[in-house]
Amino acid sequence: MVKAKIILNPYARRWTAKQRIPEVKAALQAAGVEFDLSLSEAPGHAIDLAEEAAYKGFDLVVAAGGDGTISEVVNGLCRAYRVQDGGCIQMPLGVLPLGSANDLVVNLGLPRDLKGAAAILPAARQRWIDLGHLRYLKVNAGAGEWGECFFDNNSAIGLEPSITLIQQEITWLHGTLRYLLATLIGIARNPTWQLQLEWEGGAYQGNSTLVTVGNNPLTGGLFYMTPHADPADGKLTFVHGYMKGRPQILKLLPRTMKPGAGSYVEHPSIHEAHTTWLKIVLENPTPVHADGEIQSRAVKAVEYRLFPACLPVIIP
Repeated sequence: MVKAKIILNPYARRWTAKQRIPEVKAALQAAGVEFDLSLSEAPGHAIDLAEEAAYKGFDLVVAAGGDGTISEVVNGLCRAYRVQDGGCIQMPLGVLPLGSANDLVVNLGLPRDLKGAAAILPAARQRWIDLGHLRYLKVNAGAGEWGECFFDNNSAIGLEPSITLIQQEITWLHGTLRYLLATLIGIARNPTWQLQLEWEGGAYQGNSTLVTVGNNPLTGGLFYMTPHADPADGKLTFVHGYMKGRPQILKLLPRTMKPGAGSYVEHPSIHEAHTTWLKIVLENPTPVHADGEIQSRAVKAVEYRLFPACLPVIIP
C-alpha cells in the first residue's frame, strides 16, 4: 500500500473544497491509499507542507485543490530537492482536482473526478514534465531584490494577469464564466505596455498587449494562450503581440479558445516562439502571474528559464 501525503486547500473553488473533505477521504480509502491529510491555512502554506513531506518518507505527495494549490506543492518540492541548483524531484506528484478550471489536470489528461484521480495513485505511473521558472523585479525594488517561483502550467505579464486581478474582484460569479467576464472588462480597458524582449534566436522592442509563457496550452479553463506548448519538449512556448484597438482584440478573442487550426497565433500581429529562456524589460509596469496566482502587481523586469524533465506526475 502506498503512503501519500495529501495537501488540501480548503479554500479552493471559492472556499467550497472544504465541504468535499469527506468525499476526498472516501475516494482515497476506496483506492487503498494510506494517507496523511494536512490542510493549507494561508497562501504559501502548501509550499511549506510539500517541502516538509519530501523529508518524511512518503511515497508520493498529492495536491488536492486547484491550479494554485498544485503550483504551491510543486514549489515546495522544488525547494526540497533544490531544483534551481540542478537537483531533481524524486517524489511523484498526484492531483485530486478540487479547483475551478483545473488546467493542469486537463492539459495532462488526468482524471477530473475524485474517484478516478484517487484510483490511479497506487500504481504511481509517472510522466516527467518540464517546469518553468520566473524571476521578477518589482517597481521600486533594488537591483538584487528579485522575486522568484516555479510554474508548471503558465505565466504571463500584461493583459492576462490584469484580467486575473479583475476576476479576483468578481465575487458573484464562479468558474469559467467569471474569467470570461473579467476578460471582456480587461479588453475594454485596452492597456498597452512598452517593452523589450530577448530570447534565444530573437528579440523585439515596442508596444505589446500581452506576453504569455506556457508549459502547457490551456489556461483559465477556456483559453489556449500557448496552443503549441508541450510540457515535455524541453522548451517554453511564449506568445507576444500588439493589437491597437479594442475591436481588434475582441475580434481575436474567440480564436484564443481554439487549440488547433484558426488559433489566434495565426494572426499576423501575434507571434509564437519556443525557447529555453526569455528576458523582458518594461518601460511601464505590469502585473505578473504564475499558474494563475499574482506574484506582483507591478514589475519592471521579468526573466523566464526552463528546467527540463524535473517533475514526475502520476498519470493514468
